[in-house]
Amino acid sequence: MLCHNLKLKYLLITTLVFCSTLFKGYGQQSGVILNYPFLNTDLPVGARVNDLVSRLTLEEKIQQMQHTAPAIERLGIPQYNWWNECLHGVARNGVATVFPQAIGMAATFNPALIQREADVISTEARAKYYEALAKDQHDIYQGLTFWSPNINIFRDPRWGRGQETYGEDPFLTSRIGIAFVKGLQGDDPDYFKVVATAKHFAVHSGPEPDRHKFDAWPSETDLFETYLPAFEALVKEAGVYSVMGAYNRVYGTPACASDLLMRKILREKWGFKGYVVSDCWAVSDFYNFHKFVDTPDKAASLAVKAGTDLSCGPEYGTLLAAVKSGYISENEIDISVKRLFEARFRLGMFDPPARVKYAAITPTQNNTESNRKLAREVALQSIVLLKNQNNILPLSKKIKTIAVVGPYANDTSVLLGNYNGTPTQPVTLLEGLRRNVPKGTRIYYSSGVERPEILARNVSPVPLGEDSMFKASVSLARKSEIIIFSAGISPNLEGEEMDVKVPGFSSGDRTSLNLPASQVELLKALKTTGKPIVVVLTNGSALAVNWAQEHADAIVEAWYPGEEGGNAVAEVIWGKYNPAGRLPVTFYKSVNDLPAFDDYAMKDRTYRYFGGKPLYAFGYGLSYTSFSYKKLELAKESLSEKDTLVLKLTVTNDGIFDGDEVVQVYLKQPGELINQPIKSLVAFERIHFLKGETRNFEISIPVTRLRHYNLNANDYAVAKGNYQLMVGAASDDIRLKTTVTVK
Repeated sequence: MLCHNLKLKYLLITTLVFCSTLFKGYGQQSGVILNYPFLNTDLPVGARVNDLVSRLTLEEKIQQMQHTAPAIERLGIPQYNWWNECLHGVARNGVATVFPQAIGMAATFNPALIQREADVISTEARAKYYEALAKDQHDIYQGLTFWSPNINIFRDPRWGRGQETYGEDPFLTSRIGIAFVKGLQGDDPDYFKVVATAKHFAVHSGPEPDRHKFDAWPSETDLFETYLPAFEALVKEAGVYSVMGAYNRVYGTPACASDLLMRKILREKWGFKGYVVSDCWAVSDFYNFHKFVDTPDKAASLAVKAGTDLSCGPEYGTLLAAVKSGYISENEIDISVKRLFEARFRLGMFDPPARVKYAAITPTQNNTESNRKLAREVALQSIVLLKNQNNILPLSKKIKTIAVVGPYANDTSVLLGNYNGTPTQPVTLLEGLRRNVPKGTRIYYSSGVERPEILARNVSPVPLGEDSMFKASVSLARKSEIIIFSAGISPNLEGEEMDVKVPGFSSGDRTSLNLPASQVELLKALKTTGKPIVVVLTNGSALAVNWAQEHADAIVEAWYPGEEGGNAVAEVIWGKYNPAGRLPVTFYKSVNDLPAFDDYAMKDRTYRYFGGKPLYAFGYGLSYTSFSYKKLELAKESLSEKDTLVLKLTVTNDGIFDGDEVVQVYLKQPGELINQPIKSLVAFERIHFLKGETRNFEISIPVTRLRHYNLNANDYAVAKGNYQLMVGAASDDIRLKTTVTVK
């Protein structure tokens, strides 16, 4: 009853805040305002938008096209800040549930789970929005328009922002991205829960220091088969209502001024109806770095005319001068202003709360116990078991002494990644192990070596092997039965345009894929104790853990696992949870396996085009149990482009643990097609099995998904011919094959 009363009280407060905010200070004018058509909720949204925009001066319109949009007091329009973030939880606005970093979300291979996560994120977003409104606050990170998800293809592991993506595969990125957008935007036919933004459009993935001046010239095949499919899927299948343009140029033109990207592809080809926002200060790059134009007013005009409706930054303040100079017309500005106000109307910002079902959300729905449990579930499903020699994991409960060693074992930054919120109860790896340790087992802890970001600033004349902390960790290991080593890197080393001067890292990107040298040296010293070593990795991108793969007994990939990361890792280590995450990126053996970082050609990149042998392949991940695949059949062996391909197969859990299996389907195009991938993911399904259970199931694939980009037709096509379908547990672990013919 108390909660019910609080909810009623909050609804009353939000209604009063809505009315006072919309009509604040207008006295007897409020009655006039109430008669404006744009406030008539019975009218179509388009008519309301047209009415509102018709009442604005040119100066007011231009002000509304910048991310900090001021109030229009004479019409009762409150201030609004368009800039907000929710990459893996509501970010940069105080307390919120912190889920695993985006790359970890992709490792779940579970879109349904990620849609549940995004639904919780959007609930917390609404909760925080109404809390801000109640205080009459309209600042940055307090609105309902979120600049997430990042669906750029993680084409090169050196890119520091790859952690923000869903990996290297266009199909996996599409499926996880669609789920995330649907969870954010909600299912109401009239109102968005929040607005999601697909970014960065397009062909954007490092290097970070060059992003403001780089000119990407991918082949047409790479553009349409790798860089654009996820954006297309989010527009067409998820209805994403906002797109963010990239900093870089594409084929010589800044992405935010690209007629090819913005008009021909996004709006005309894909039918996008929402608004486009520039990356922050990207329009300034037109003249500062790209040297595409020479003045701010020309840059702003080009961006708006191309279809970039909103600037993150001050550049559109020059549009008044641009109109006077004849670079752009007021009618062209109106197009963008209407798109922006339509988004605000569809968020319910000009309607009574009683009409908007999401207005029933209250601040008490932020950072709840159930939300933390979901963060733990996502973390559990994201964990990838990379090695498990002699089935050392799960650890025996008979073990009585454990040495936990490593620079990130008790560090919260590796839980959070970047673009994160503030958790109230973050659980580090060390804390998670302590909370979940079997009764009677003792844990010893030493960081062993400093974190690389600190070690680089503290040059010591003492050799690492003689350092007291280093020696103490080896001593602890000697008196323990097993070692859990927390290794990897942190978001203080990799990320967005960072000032980092650490060996192996540069400006947020990486120059090496190796573990930091101090960690490898410590691992080697720990190996001399003769005790088994379980390595737990924290990182946002692939690591060349070659020495650990050869010498450690087990390796657990935890990513940046969110606020419940320590508990999740502990559950996996002690067998309370059977890991089933899969790698959304290829782990290479060396940076020497890769082409030049600034080469945007896909040749020799990702599992789809890499001909070498990786350390761990895309889609790879072990389990505490084992699965066998049998009886792959096609419902029909010959199909037309309009048909749906149906695969039937049998999978059995042959082991002694319950667990999930991620069944993956890969495609090889007909041999006569040139420049096609070695193989491409076209379907996957994460399925739970009881120990000993056999399941017969079907996987349906629309034949249109077998498409390739036809250069002659300048469009996608499904070629006639024979397609090889490969079903397995990873891109390099194919269990069954068959061939289907498209007539």
